[in-house]
Amino acid sequence: MSSDEETGPAEETVFTWGAPPLKFGAGAADEIGFDLSQFGARRVLVLTDPGVAALGIPQRVAENLARYGIDAAVHDGVHVEPSDASFAAAVEHARAEGPWDAFVAVGGGSSIDTAKAVNLLLSCGGELMDYVNKPIGRAAVPPRPLKPLVAVPTTAGTGAESTAMCVLDVLSMKVKTGISHWRLRPALAVVDPLLTMTLPPEVTASAGMDIVCHALESYTSRWYADSARRAPEERVTYCGSNPVSDLWCEKAMALIARSFRRAVHSGGDDGGGGTDDGGAGDVEARTDMMMAATFAGMGFGNAGVHIPHANGYPIAGMVKDYRPSGYPQDEPMVPHGQSVSLTAPEAFRFSFSAAPERHLRAAELLAPGTASEESEPAERLPRVLTRLMRDIGIPNGIGGVGYDESDVPDLVPGTMKQQRLLSTCPRPVGEEEIERILLNSVQNW
Repeated sequence: MSSDEETGPAEETVFTWGAPPLKFGAGAADEIGFDLSQFGARRVLVLTDPGVAALGIPQRVAENLARYGIDAAVHDGVHVEPSDASFAAAVEHARAEGPWDAFVAVGGGSSIDTAKAVNLLLSCGGELMDYVNKPIGRAAVPPRPLKPLVAVPTTAGTGAESTAMCVLDVLSMKVKTGISHWRLRPALAVVDPLLTMTLPPEVTASAGMDIVCHALESYTSRWYADSARRAPEERVTYCGSNPVSDLWCEKAMALIARSFRRAVHSGGDDGGGGTDDGGAGDVEARTDMMMAATFAGMGFGNAGVHIPHANGYPIAGMVKDYRPSGYPQDEPMVPHGQSVSLTAPEAFRFSFSAAPERHLRAAELLAPGTASEESEPAERLPRVLTRLMRDIGIPNGIGGVGYDESDVPDLVPGTMKQQRLLSTCPRPVGEEEIERILLNSVQNW
């Protein structure tokens, strides 16, 4: 046997892909009691945020659990855009009121991510920073399986119901980061489009841009085989673009092209659907967007994201006085979907040369028949994005959420800490490139 045969190929030949079981469709949330009874759960904690709790959805889930003999309690203290402090508070509450056989997360990515962290720490012990990604935390591997978690999204955006990660602000460092391991994946994703019908248009727009960026970043991330060969214990959740993730991303982009603008502009929060067809149009558009969010989650949750998300973390973490319409006004925040989209046009100008055919294909999927109107190929995807962002009311660049050129040097280090994300960028990217992308994103149009 030759030495090459003994050591194996130098380039990567293996990719990984995974997703939780999925129950999708109108009314799916009314079957959670049956679903959790199949896990043998007798005592369940439902985690949600105050806004979703006010709609009565978590209580409805708890009542459904009770019909199957499951004792359910609702914790409605989840913080929108969670932090290490809010994760710790949720863990403390769950530990004090426990033990629990299973968890249900009802809400946006904030609720689902908080429930993942609660499940991790109650199932495996340790401290939060033990599991947070390097270099901010220690990136410890969960030593045992977690309890069953059912994820019930009420926004079409994060795709957190499909993924093996959770995201948080580390307040002391003013940086957003995450925990990533396949054991964090929910045991079941229950996706019910009817739960999104009362979302304000600003939330629909922001959450939808998160879907757009998930699909685009994973579709344009570095091809999995372009990495050095990994040992089995070195395999990471984000393995780069691959044939399976590509399929989900392409389908997500096609659904976005068909229904995103309609989901934002047709309303649905007026009690009557907001359309001339008695609301049917809203249900169809919101079903498309919920499916797009789940599909994009199945893509990026395995392939990974890159520059727009890496930039989005310090943009959100260092917010000054920006208070977005449609969100709680008690403190400044840049919603996640806004933060990741603000530098996306410039980021894709930068990454174009590494995979031109993928950027052009993405532009055509998001704007069928119109993307080629822009004669310069490298401008097609950025132009499609800025046109979409203007149409749905996304702020005009990082300047639209309170930053200017003088803030860029302070934002760059926060991006560079996201090496887990930047490592999947199709082009090498350093501080100078990130600085230029941020400067060129102060205004996008």
